Amino acid sequence: MALSISPNSGVAYNICYEDDDLLVVEKPAGVVSQPGKGHQTDSLLNGLFARFGGRLQSLGPARDWGLMHRLDRDTSGLLIVALTPAAHQVLREAFEQRRIRKTYWAIVFGKPPCPGGVMQQPIREVQGVQKRAVIHRAGRPAATSYRVLDSAVLDAAGREDPGMVSLIEARPATGRLHQVRVHLAHLGCPILGDEMYGGTERNMPRVPRLCLHAAELSFVHPTTQQRAQVRSPWPADLKRVLARMGLREPHE
Repeated sequence: MALSISPNSGVAYNICYEDDDLLVVEKPAGVVSQPGKGHQTDSLLNGLFARFGGRLQSLGPARDWGLMHRLDRDTSGLLIVALTPAAHQVLREAFEQRRIRKTYWAIVFGKPPCPGGVMQQPIREVQGVQKRAVIHRAGRPAATSYRVLDSAVLDAAGREDPGMVSLIEARPATGRLHQVRVHLAHLGCPILGDEMYGGTERNMPRVPRLCLHAAELSFVHPTTQQRAQVRSPWPADLKRVLARMGLREPHE
């Protein structure tokens, strides 16, 4: 069978759940979700085609080769991949009806004014050299609930105003472009390492990458109708950031 996506067994990812209908895979930071400009052969989808190419090929481009959603290149964590047209249809309806529960952990600059809440600012995509998103009244509805898991004062050495950092749990109900990043930046707490939405914060500490991790997916299985929960532990590189900032690791 001729494959539309070039298989690449060298792309790193972990399979956290697998059956005849679907996969839940863990994408590392630095890997794009699907082929695009500059990443025709090194995306997560290229890696998946190396093992599941025949099954994903049968789903075709209209079903995004089974990829149910995406993560930004520098975001680590969990993604759902359908392996059959029937599973894809059921999962797509679940996403559209907001019945897929997604949980993210983020290390942010600052501390939200409230320990928890819901952000419902509409988000609009903006085309340019890089696709980005903005809060705009003409944008599409977007909702993200959040709660603060921990906060700490930064080391004041060499800083006029050291500020604070916080560990946030965010649960987007919708799936807009860069939604968690945009909403947290709008809240006044940009994610550490976010050059697109947090670059104006001159006092933000330097970190090795975007401090955002897709930690949990909860969904009703398309065949068994049983609720499945798949979790991904806090990655080692972000554990080191937590330790340096004096923040406690999140509990699953």
